[in-house]
Amino acid sequence: MPAVHVDPELAPVLERLPPLLDPYADIEGTRTGMHTLARHFPADRDGVTSERFAVPRPDGSRLAVEVYRPADVPGPLPAVLHFHGGGYTFGQAPPGEDRTAIGLVREVRAAVVSVEYRLAPEHPCPAAVEDCYLALEWTAGQAAALGVDATRLAVGGQSAGGGLAAAVALMARDRGGPVLVHQSLVVPDLDDTAGTGPTPADGDPRLPDGAFIQRGWRHYAPEGAAAYPYAAAARATDLRGLPAACVVVCGLDPLRDTGLAYARRLRDAGVRVALHHVPGAWHGFEMFAPDSRLARETTAHWTGQLRTALHADRGPLGRTPSPPARA
Repeated sequence: MPAVHVDPELAPVLERLPPLLDPYADIEGTRTGMHTLARHFPADRDGVTSERFAVPRPDGSRLAVEVYRPADVPGPLPAVLHFHGGGYTFGQAPPGEDRTAIGLVREVRAAVVSVEYRLAPEHPCPAAVEDCYLALEWTAGQAAALGVDATRLAVGGQSAGGGLAAAVALMARDRGGPVLVHQSLVVPDLDDTAGTGPTPADGDPRLPDGAFIQRGWRHYAPEGAAAYPYAAAARATDLRGLPAACVVVCGLDPLRDTGLAYARRLRDAGVRVALHHVPGAWHGFEMFAPDSRLARETTAHWTGQLRTALHADRGPLGRTPSPPARA
């Protein structure tokens, strides 16, 4: 097995990992397994409340979103549109159990809108990204009822969720949509060419490699990302006028180079970028070593950037809003 230059703190964790199973081999089975695991280990919701809403799509179907918020802060609150990861094919949490959203409520002191966008391969692009943009428009439009400050909106996600966040930021700019103050792109999967060349962990069966990333793209954009302008944010030719970004990449991640390239292009376009490079870590390492110093520092960096963007130059949170309207 080829040696990879793993961080010494993570080396014992990597040694214990078995070969990576292909989640795309049985997508429905992977989804079921993730939901079963989540139900066996329910999230700690102490101090966090949530409510589900059904947002109408143009075709009459409904998009499920869950709004999480701190129980002890009436608002109006800044809000984060949170798009989950999962290679565009899985990753939805059971109702009220989105651990990342719950963690963000505590760390950022904001409302977090968790979006259950449609998944590939049943719903290929542009279903997911249009759902995410619809959720942004809905949040801005329902801001008063939700107790949200529409002038303090951000988008974010990890992996596929980071790719969707970057695409939604482009859509909001191009369509004259809600103004965003920040985009949080954590190990973002935003370029359909990621994994087509050599990647840092090639040959190690325990780690995601380029072929792993490409399988997700084949499900999400089977006709190629060029078929839809917001399928892959990295295909955008003009990045001017986008909100400030925090970009996190990992040294052993097949998404590393495309993430670095996007961060450079954002900076070249005049966008303020906070880049955090985690050498010696692999894609999703935090799931396997959540209590490691590296995981805690990485999470603290991007949540800190998000918190600063949402609360900068602000006084007290303000008046108590009206109760949210049920959909």
